[in-house]
Amino acid sequence: MVTGQQERSQVQRRFDVIVVGVGSMGAATCCYLARRGVRVLGLEQFGIPHALGAHHGHTRMIRTAYFEHPDYVPLLERAYELWGELEDQSGEKLLHLTGGLYLGDQQSELIAGAVAASKQHGLPYQILTHAELQQKFPQFRLPTSQQGFFEDRAGVLLPEKVVATFAAQAMQYGAEIRGHEPVGDWESGSQGVTVRTPSNTYQADRVVFTGGAWSGKLLVDCGVQLAVTRQVLAWFSPRRIEPFALGTFPAWYLETESGYGHYGFPLLSGQPGFKIALHKPATVTDADHVNRQVQPQEIEQLRSVLREHIPNAVGPLVSASVCLYSNSPDSHFIIDRHPQKNRVWLACGFSGHGFKFSSVVGEALADLATVGTTDLPIDFLRLSRFEK
Repeated sequence: MVTGQQERSQVQRRFDVIVVGVGSMGAATCCYLARRGVRVLGLEQFGIPHALGAHHGHTRMIRTAYFEHPDYVPLLERAYELWGELEDQSGEKLLHLTGGLYLGDQQSELIAGAVAASKQHGLPYQILTHAELQQKFPQFRLPTSQQGFFEDRAGVLLPEKVVATFAAQAMQYGAEIRGHEPVGDWESGSQGVTVRTPSNTYQADRVVFTGGAWSGKLLVDCGVQLAVTRQVLAWFSPRRIEPFALGTFPAWYLETESGYGHYGFPLLSGQPGFKIALHKPATVTDADHVNRQVQPQEIEQLRSVLREHIPNAVGPLVSASVCLYSNSPDSHFIIDRHPQKNRVWLACGFSGHGFKFSSVVGEALADLATVGTTDLPIDFLRLSRFEK
């Protein structure tokens, strides 16, 4: 005998687009689709927002002098426009422009890449000598071999607030957003896509996967291996508050080994302390079986960087947490159609530097899911680059 609840779970509901994963990229995609009048369903296995993936931790950096690759800069320019629009439409403050200070040796990949991106795209910047650094930013204690790169337009995004705002905007424009409803399986055919969860079966014309660290499990046949890594964030109580306050202290990135480094932010209202983290893929893990207990040696490693380079920021540990990177083979994003399924689009492999792009990635995915193409310059992020 089939119960009423079982009957409801077997009913197939039809949408134009289903978005699987309502984190940073997925919430933005739902928002931009719903604004266009698209019947969109967003499915998230956890709450919205949540602290189990990549979009928690109170702060994320945004910057235009993109040392990773100059082709990201046009996307960033559009992202800034969209962040401003989202603030205007929602009435929420989501972005603080603090300036960005990048620190490294004269031969550092960080500064060389930032200079190259700035020159190619005509971005304003300053190179600061060691003496100028000590005068302008005395909070840092640096070896004489180091110099600085400063850009005014860098700043801080508030990730949990961003995700919540995108989701709220999406629902305001008619999207159906469902948290705590994990996708069990899905299939795509000539008539559309079917997505199944423990409680419902849904159908749509197209599906967009923005599953973050779970992308590899959702997209086992996309042809690219994604490595999920466990990253530690920590907040310390500074010895003095004023030198690190918003309006005084910039967002910063210190190259502590070639191509990688530690980063942090000024103190913001409602934040638990002075944040520091290492931007480098760490221990490979399984997204469903992450050790979320931060170890004393992990805290000590972060503390030692502060002790050496920002000594007045080192006080008692206030908070610590674990987040996840989903790393592509070349550490660049993947935004494309599924190589075997025309109705399926995906965005994954953001490799720890994607959050600042979530506004423009959402717009690009909304374009792709509705008309199959976009004017945004994302060709360098296609899957085809791995075929070379």
